[in-house]
Amino acid sequence: MSKRPRVHGKPAAKRRKSAAHSLPRARRGGASRGSASEREPAPEGRKKQTAPPLSANLRIIAIPLADEIKPGDSLAEKVLQSLRQHKLAFKSGDILVVKHKIVSKSEDRIVDLATIKPSAHSIAWARKYKLNARVIELALRQSRAIIRRKNGVLITETRHGFICANSGVDVSNVDGGRHAVLLPADPDRSSRKLHRQLKKLTALAIPVLITDTFGRPWREGLVDFCIGIAGMKALRDDRGRPDPHGYTLHASLEAIADELACAAALVCGKLNRTPACIIRGFHYVPARGRTRDLLRPATNDLFR
Repeated sequence: MSKRPRVHGKPAAKRRKSAAHSLPRARRGGASRGSASEREPAPEGRKKQTAPPLSANLRIIAIPLADEIKPGDSLAEKVLQSLRQHKLAFKSGDILVVKHKIVSKSEDRIVDLATIKPSAHSIAWARKYKLNARVIELALRQSRAIIRRKNGVLITETRHGFICANSGVDVSNVDGGRHAVLLPADPDRSSRKLHRQLKKLTALAIPVLITDTFGRPWREGLVDFCIGIAGMKALRDDRGRPDPHGYTLHASLEAIADELACAAALVCGKLNRTPACIIRGFHYVPARGRTRDLLRPATNDLFR
């Protein structure tokens, strides 16, 4: 009879069996037990980190509002009313995303443009580029710095620290151009207020993101950014975690609040009366949250 082939002194079948038993078992939500990436020493001064849970099945659920939001309206009650009408309800783990405009309207951040007296400089700039001089004047008043002014585009830094066009002053979806809507005075505070109200009414700690639409350097088109946050971290810090090949990440600081804002914009539009939505299935880290974490300091800004 022929003998079994031997590999390094062991029968091949036994060799295969022992190799299979030496494979690490998979663990839920992280790297495999005993893998090379787990055995790698953590960077100095930073604890070894496991991979965050995978958000494999995300849902974005539109919350249409039939009525116009007026100063003094409770956004929490308006949102819950809409959910009931559409036979929906919040679930544990949901995130609420709302467009800033309904927040600003509820907080009476509305300006009658007829009350704005533009300066001679604003009038000349507006006349040159066929713009509304009152809107330009209001944008300048709402800014703390002018970043760029060219070809009719005014890029400012708002009092909050946001870099955007016209200080976020907007005349769309108001009343046809007679009034303008400003950004919330303190979007984080507005988010915390809505977060508290929802918790009182639903007994659920629902994180809240307030968003606005900004342009981007070097890219055409607009995307939504997070300008107010409550109930979750704005960033996910993957620095110090190993990638699937065992390389330790050094610069992976992910702006998940902005990514969620962009995802929400796919259903929250200016033309369909859907200024809010639920994001379901995303694994976030509960925290007080603050938008300041998303703002790059001027000292680290290579393009300002």
